[in-house]
Amino acid sequence: MSEIKLIKKENSNCSKKLLIIGVFHGDEPQGEYFINSYLNNNPKAGKNSIFYIPKLNNSNTRKNNNGVDLNRNFPTKNWVLGENNNYFGGYKPNSEEETKFLVNLIKENDFDAIITIHSPYKTINFDGPAENLAEKISNILGYPTSSDIGYATPGSFGTYCGKERCIPTITIEIDEEENMETLNSKFSKLFNYLENEY
Repeated sequence: MSEIKLIKKENSNCSKKLLIIGVFHGDEPQGEYFINSYLNNNPKAGKNSIFYIPKLNNSNTRKNNNGVDLNRNFPTKNWVLGENNNYFGGYKPNSEEETKFLVNLIKENDFDAIITIHSPYKTINFDGPAENLAEKISNILGYPTSSDIGYATPGSFGTYCGKERCIPTITIEIDEEENMETLNSKFSKLFNYLENEY
């Protein structure tokens, strides 16, 4: 596995600490573009400390290079050994280096909120006590909010962080049909909000 790039924009006097993750699934690359574009144009830290991971998964497919869907590999109470298909969560929970990296990062930091960027469902899905943040993100991106993605997600990151650890956790599902530059402008506003107003 290639080393995961973690970019910290820290403020020693910050009131909140957040984690933002792009490319959980290798075939959903947009988050890396939005994050890198924002960081290149906004290098200084804001009021809050933000940890950015532009690209978690270095494969070009949904699953990682070991054939595991990272969003089914977290050590949750509902993790199951499932079929070896596109949603395969590994032969045991927390087996993947990417998963271990995030589990350790979350243990070492008291995050006030966590946001991941996915596609293509055009919704703001939230887990844990995140409804208010989801509504704010909805206002910026113009997407509806939902506490239920509509299907079972055993071993998911949202369950691990939001439901089991009560960290406000947001999964942004972007609209793949929307113009990338229009979306990039919206995400720039979102990241600025998270850094300076949330």
